[in-house]
Amino acid sequence: MDKIQYYPIGIIHTPHRSTKGTPIQPTGAKGVVGTIEIFPQYCAGLADLEGFSHIYILYHFHLSKKFSLKVKPFLDDQERGLFATRAPSRPNPIGLSVVRLCGMTKDSLSIEDIDVVDGTPLLDIKPYVPEFDVRDVERIGWIGNKTGKIGETADDGRFSK
Repeated sequence: MDKIQYYPIGIIHTPHRSTKGTPIQPTGAKGVVGTIEIFPQYCAGLADLEGFSHIYILYHFHLSKKFSLKVKPFLDDQERGLFATRAPSRPNPIGLSVVRLCGMTKDSLSIEDIDVVDGTPLLDIKPYVPEFDVRDVERIGWIGNKTGKIGETADDGRFSK
């Protein structure tokens, strides 16, 4: 297969200065404010985005250095298959978060509920549309009833070594 390359369209700015202590999901970052700086050549693509209250942001886990196909996730004490977790150290370290869009200028977005480290490269933005994106699910695997722990769980730094 040919090599695939992506280039950042901006930079995410947050109060989280390192992986250690950063919330592990947007629900654990409730109320945390950040800014997304969009590079000039991509600003025209922000047209009409202000009509959405929430957006998906896709980003590069730039501090992830290596990966393992078996990991011990934050919410568990047992090793799991990497693809059954949301661990940031992955073969292609791409992150995905849903954040609240609070405001815009011609080259930046004010966001809330941000769970990424300051300086993270932004790869893409997509509008969040509940009618398209929300699904009723029958099962959530090993995570089961551990989802309530998200708000009290932060990155312990183990995936950025």
